[in-house]
Amino acid sequence: MVRLAVSSMFFHEYTLDEIFDFVDEAGLDTIEFWVETPYFWLREQPVPELLDCILKRPAMAPLTVHAPILDLNPCSINPKVAAVSVEYTLASVMLADRIGAEVVTVHPGRRTAKRPPSGPDFRRFDHYLSLLADTARKSQVKVAIENMEKKVNSLLCIPETVREILDREPWLSFTLDISHAMGVSIGEVKSYIDLCGDRIVNVHLGRANGGTMHLPVDKDPGIATILCWLSDAGYKGVITFEIEDRTFDHDLSSEEKILLLARQAAFVHESLG
Repeated sequence: MVRLAVSSMFFHEYTLDEIFDFVDEAGLDTIEFWVETPYFWLREQPVPELLDCILKRPAMAPLTVHAPILDLNPCSINPKVAAVSVEYTLASVMLADRIGAEVVTVHPGRRTAKRPPSGPDFRRFDHYLSLLADTARKSQVKVAIENMEKKVNSLLCIPETVREILDREPWLSFTLDISHAMGVSIGEVKSYIDLCGDRIVNVHLGRANGGTMHLPVDKDPGIATILCWLSDAGYKGVITFEIEDRTFDHDLSSEEKILLLARQAAFVHESLG
């Protein structure tokens, strides 16, 4: 049976204990912990506090982790930006290992200019992957690369390209971001599942509509179809609600967020039967 999670950034304005309590109240199973969750990131990443939250709620273990991405780009044309971006990503793998996480999701980076990626960009990407591979071998956590929105400077936004990378890097797993793929079409999501389903270890679940990403999914027949495709493909990992709270017409209270997540969870359970 799949486990349902939510990104800790959905509760970005709260303390770690509050985030864990809210997720439990919503009836979810676990959390995808973003290293950049403000209460954690801005206080120099107090890992013992995070471990204490997990120890107090053992049913939520293992968590998944999302590597830092804000202002970062491991394939940047600026070597110092690229270096610090890679450094943060590698550190997130070791953090995930330390807290006993199951998966750490990483982004592939992008070409700095809004132009199609070229040879130098892919060489930087290959270097990034080689360093990730070295760190992954020192940990027990699965490193999963995520598909991006289909933009001109994206390095990893086509199902065939993801499959090619997975075939070349047998140590690497895949996080399927449904919203990013759905921004192209629902058929694009099906292509990712068909081509890469054997390597999916985490699913970011959100709806896309008219260029807006990471919307709630309940009552959407397209999402219900996608969930059936995942089930038919034998997926039994974590499904992570990735919902952008800025898409609502007001700032949601914690109670509203909890109720919203409970509706999403009920919809997924209903869709999966």
